[in-house]
Amino acid sequence: MDITDKLSFSHKDRKDLYDYVESHGTVRKDEARRALNMEPGAFGVHTTILRREGYIREVGNRLQIAYQEEEPREYDADGVSFVIRTAQQDDQKRLTETIREIAEEGEYFEAETVAEVLDHEEVLIRHNDVHSRLFFVACVGDDDEIAGWVHLNLPETEFLSHTAVLTVGLRDDFRGNGIGSALLERGVEWARDHGFEKLYNSVPETNERAISFLEDHGWEIETVRTDHYKIDGEYVDEVMMAVDLLD
Repeated sequence: MDITDKLSFSHKDRKDLYDYVESHGTVRKDEARRALNMEPGAFGVHTTILRREGYIREVGNRLQIAYQEEEPREYDADGVSFVIRTAQQDDQKRLTETIREIAEEGEYFEAETVAEVLDHEEVLIRHNDVHSRLFFVACVGDDDEIAGWVHLNLPETEFLSHTAVLTVGLRDDFRGNGIGSALLERGVEWARDHGFEKLYNSVPETNERAISFLEDHGWEIETVRTDHYKIDGEYVDEVMMAVDLLD
């Protein structure tokens, strides 16, 4: 299942099972069956059909949604080797900590919002009737250390479905080696390949580094919301950046 695919279920119980798994990221089969109050036989049938239709997969005794993972890509930039791959549920805690670390620098409120959502939901990949999201992570070293991420939030609302919101961040220790540019380009490429027409990213006007970074990669200031933020008692404008993928 591609994360942009429209969901369609021929039985309410199968939709309920998918929704339960999707909202938990990964869940034990026996836990899901008890929570949904399904008979073992019916649960087995619905699980088999959802697996066959590509909606869920089994990993040991657990279920998770069966989103299509992109092939990892290896890079070597300025003497630093790293891999950019699709984030997995097992990355949730480490990735949240990485996003939180960058958000605590105080100038990236969108990242802080993403971290708060992940803390609350404890789920990375979402694909439901309201919205979908995915992450790519850049990993360095034999221990797969997460250096940064790019996140795409994909609205399912029809009149917004051609757009997505992108956030990207890189830990301070890894800046200046091209990793941030590779992450941004990976997210933009994925969005373009999946038919999206426009990406957005919003930052406070005080985050001049982020604004310059995006402008260097072809993004433009689309609008400014005056006094949108209040930081330490001072009003700060929000700068909405955008890139047109049809150009």
